[in-house]
Amino acid sequence: MQAIQLQSTGKLVETKELNIVQPGQQELLIRVTACGICRTDLHILDGELTNPKLPLVLGHEIVGRIERIGKGVKGYDIGQRVGVPWLGYTCGDCNFCTTERENLCPNAKFTGYHIDGGYSEYTLANHRYCLPIDVNCSDSEAAPLLCAGLIGYRSLRMTGDPKRLGIYGFGVAAHIITQVAIYEGREVYVFTRPGDEKTQNFAYEMGAKWAGGSDETLTQQLDSVIIFAPVGELVPIALQNIAPGGRVVCGGIHMSDIPQFSYDLLWGERSIHSVANLTRQDGIEFLQIAKKIPVNTHVVEYPLSQASKALDDVRNGDLNGAAVLVPGLMNG
Repeated sequence: MQAIQLQSTGKLVETKELNIVQPGQQELLIRVTACGICRTDLHILDGELTNPKLPLVLGHEIVGRIERIGKGVKGYDIGQRVGVPWLGYTCGDCNFCTTERENLCPNAKFTGYHIDGGYSEYTLANHRYCLPIDVNCSDSEAAPLLCAGLIGYRSLRMTGDPKRLGIYGFGVAAHIITQVAIYEGREVYVFTRPGDEKTQNFAYEMGAKWAGGSDETLTQQLDSVIIFAPVGELVPIALQNIAPGGRVVCGGIHMSDIPQFSYDLLWGERSIHSVANLTRQDGIEFLQIAKKIPVNTHVVEYPLSQASKALDDVRNGDLNGAAVLVPGLMNG
């Protein structure tokens, strides 16, 4: 099969020939039809997330069809459409796993980081962490739901029950979860890089009540905020915009250092929360609501051989929506 392989920090080898490995106990062999590109892939590529399995096939927003079923797997059929998210394995025995908090399992393994992912024509996945994809959209449109959507959904649930929700950084996760928040009757206020009118206009198109630069202060306080941009400097800025009792939820797996700030910004029972990974229940709930709304994802497709270009476009913020690799898509 053709695959894109990370051999060392910053070094991608494109269209490498790898053998298709047959599924073992509890595994599914999946023919990949789409794999979204996540900013986490850049953190792995750049060495900001340390100790990945090397060599490594990146990618954890995978949609495909089941090609073969390993021993011990029940409830799946050949040809069924499934998704493979970031969380790829947990021990099942620790305190976190036995209390439905497997996202915090100390022995967890992650797709496209510890386990080969979806920048390839085929991938293996533990069936316990595969999600049936029943949403009414194409494979490419479904792919971003597997991480951007799921992390956005968990972040939204972490905010409590805000009437006025702020979002810093309007990328893939934000444009998905804005649709969920508005469906639930919330007002969404979007903060982008100062002067980024293109992204602000995109936020308005998605239904935001207000969109402006991160250097702007609202006259009306927000109930809670989600920060998707991996910029620690935004935390004290966001604290200034929330009401007492409000929460700042950091939705990324990696963030630059948070600068020192005065205690009065936190005073009034304001709080800061991080979001770690996802649970299987998150996946079940989110895909149900995504189908009901329905959530629409804006995607740009790239052939597998253009993975480097797609990653660069994500890095440079050249997209409104999600970059998706499509094995079999022809160049040009």
